[in-house]
Amino acid sequence: MKVLVTGGAGFIGSHVVDALVAAGHDVVVVDDLSTGRRENVHPKARLVELDVTDPRLVDLVRDERPAAVSHHAAQMDVRRSVADPLFDARTNILGTINLLEGARRANVRRVLFVSSGGAVYGEQEVFPAPESHPTNPVSPYGVSKRAGELYAFFYQAEYHIPFVALRYANVYGPRQDPHGEAGVVAIFTGRMLRGEPVTVNGDGCQTRDYVYVEDVARANLLALTSRATGPFNIGTGIETDVNTLARLLLAATGSRSPVRHGEAKPGEQRRSVVDPRRAAAELGWRPEVSLAEGLERTVAWFRERLG
Repeated sequence: MKVLVTGGAGFIGSHVVDALVAAGHDVVVVDDLSTGRRENVHPKARLVELDVTDPRLVDLVRDERPAAVSHHAAQMDVRRSVADPLFDARTNILGTINLLEGARRANVRRVLFVSSGGAVYGEQEVFPAPESHPTNPVSPYGVSKRAGELYAFFYQAEYHIPFVALRYANVYGPRQDPHGEAGVVAIFTGRMLRGEPVTVNGDGCQTRDYVYVEDVARANLLALTSRATGPFNIGTGIETDVNTLARLLLAATGSRSPVRHGEAKPGEQRRSVVDPRRAAAELGWRPEVSLAEGLERTVAWFRERLG
C-alpha cells in the first residue's frame, strides 16, 4: 500500500515511517524540514520537501494517489500556541484542511490524523480520560487539534473518507528534540548527560501519561489496516508526575545534575492521562514498553550521540 506521511522527518513521524517500510508499504514523506531532519527519513522512503500549508500539497496528493495519508506535520508546542495562536492555527488547521482537500481529490481510502490526548480534553474531569470525555481545550494547540478532528469527521461524513484520530499521550523516545520546548524527557536527558541543572516548572506535581514512540508507531500500523473510525487514545493510562520523572532519569543517566524549580508555565495542564481501552478493544493495541525500559532506551540513544 502507498502511504503518504506528512511530518515524516520528525520525531514521531519518522518512527511511523520506519514501521510502515518494515511492514512492506511504499512510503512518501512530506516535510518542510523546519523541525524535522533529513537523516531521520528511512532510505527506502521518498522525501518531498514541502510545507503542509502550500497549495501544491493538493496537487502532490492527487499525483501520488496514496491509498492512505498519515498526518503528523504540526505546530506542536503548547507554549508557542499560547504566544502565537495565529501561527498555530495556520499550520494545524489550514494545513489539515489542505491535506484533506488533497485526499478528497485523490480518492484516498483512509486518513490517520494525529491529535493530542492531553490537549483536546483540557482540564480533565475523569482520570484516565476516555474518548467520550468532554473536549474543552485550554490552549490554542488543543483547539487546533480538536478542529482538525472535526474537519476530518466532516470529510468522512460528506466525502466518505474514513478517518482515525490518534489522540497521543506524551510521546517520548529516540530522535526527540532536546532543544525545543516540547519533550521534557529529551530536555532533561540532554541536560543530565551533560551534567547541567534541570528546571522543573512549578511544583513538579503536574502529571502526564508517557508512552514510548515505538508503541505509538505500532498503533499507526494497526489503525491503518483497521476498519475502525473516530478517536482513539494512544497512551498507557498511568500518571507520572514531573518530580518522579526527573528522579527516574537521574537514575537512568547516573547524573548528579541539580533539579531546580521554576515558575509554572501558562497553558500547562495540571493532570493528563488517557484511557487506552478502546484502542485495545478495536485496534488490538496495547503499550508494551514500560516507562523504566523506555527511559533506559532513550538515555542510551542520547548517550551514544553525545559520545
